[in-house]
Amino acid sequence: MNRPRLTRPAVPALAAAWLLSRALMLWLLAHSSLPLLGGGAVSREVWGLYGRWYEVLSHGTFPAHDPLWQYPPGAGPVLLSPALLPGLTYLQAFAVLTLLADAAITLALTRAGTRPGRTLRGAALWTGGLPLLLHIPFARYDVQATAFAVIALLTLQRSTRACGALAALGALVKVWPALVLVGTRKGRPSRSAWAWGGGVGAAALVLLTASFDHPFAFLPQQGGRGVQIESLGGTVLGLASHAGWPGRVRYQYGAMEFTGPYVSTVAHVSLALTALAFAALLLWRFRSAAGRWTEATPYDAALTAVLLFTVTSRVISPQYMIWLLGLAAVCLTSRQTTQRPVAALIVLATAVSAVVFPALYRQVETSTWAGCALMVLRNGLLVAAATLAFRRLWRSTGPSVPRPSTLEKPLPASEPDLGSRRLPERAASPS
Repeated sequence: MNRPRLTRPAVPALAAAWLLSRALMLWLLAHSSLPLLGGGAVSREVWGLYGRWYEVLSHGTFPAHDPLWQYPPGAGPVLLSPALLPGLTYLQAFAVLTLLADAAITLALTRAGTRPGRTLRGAALWTGGLPLLLHIPFARYDVQATAFAVIALLTLQRSTRACGALAALGALVKVWPALVLVGTRKGRPSRSAWAWGGGVGAAALVLLTASFDHPFAFLPQQGGRGVQIESLGGTVLGLASHAGWPGRVRYQYGAMEFTGPYVSTVAHVSLALTALAFAALLLWRFRSAAGRWTEATPYDAALTAVLLFTVTSRVISPQYMIWLLGLAAVCLTSRQTTQRPVAALIVLATAVSAVVFPALYRQVETSTWAGCALMVLRNGLLVAAATLAFRRLWRSTGPSVPRPSTLEKPLPASEPDLGSRRLPERAASPS
């Protein structure tokens, strides 16, 4: 008996939930000067920092001498895009365009979820999960980067070329969307996706290099970053301060980072863990060449890869949760995904992140016991999610074991072989 389909009534309910939640998020952004909402610190990054970069970019150059500029060249067009809405302030235009990117993600997840054999759980997770970050998503450009990654994955089955091209454009905006290609099936699909990604990425990079001066100015600033207080290494240093470690917190490279003895060691350990995560992904891909593969495997692999690189990073900002929510939502569009418990852990970590910033960020900055406890909880959830994601991905794509043919099925011990019935017993040949 076929189960009744619930997609038709579910879609209007999702649309209503999206409209209500996004209206609330915009209200929070408009009132971000309230103390519990950060006292204006969240929106200041847009009208202050992004707005300043907009003025520099509008003159055809990247902010090469600004130590806060740490983004690849594709970020330039995104930060210039508010010029498309000249009747609004920079903050208003940026929020509207981010809202449109959010709507594009929701629409893509909904369309994917209404196809045969799919589910709307992904659209529901994105619709209900993003507001957990309050107004932060509309004051950062991570939603735009996530849109490239989400739509790239959802187009993979229909067009490996489009998937590769979108992933490459996303990588030029914020690097990590390139990881969505790690799970493409080996052989022709993988070659096509990576070839188109490389070609489109190279062409876009040439265009950006010709349009702006100093396109690679972000590299020295990115390489000079230290250990941010919300990272896994930062959690260790925060706890160490209660044991007498004399380090301090300083605002540098656009984030609150630890300074003092052993900070460089912690940073090097983080880089080593990132290299180890990359090696683990390569080992998985090599091992899974002859293994089981489903439509959800590329989704699961993308989420696992971004989780591994997030937890081993020297920086974990609240907006990084936007990436993980988007990729978890893609996984949940497929009934064959192995990442449902991982998605639940990500939602929990997102809720904790909203408590950390902006409400109790001062507790984290000063490494109080409450701040350290919040970081242990949030980062512990992320470590658990990354570990579980890789474990489930590894097991789900193990080498296939061929099922024995029915003709070769051994007979029960109580039933003799038919051949022994037909042939009389005879002495064995001496030869």
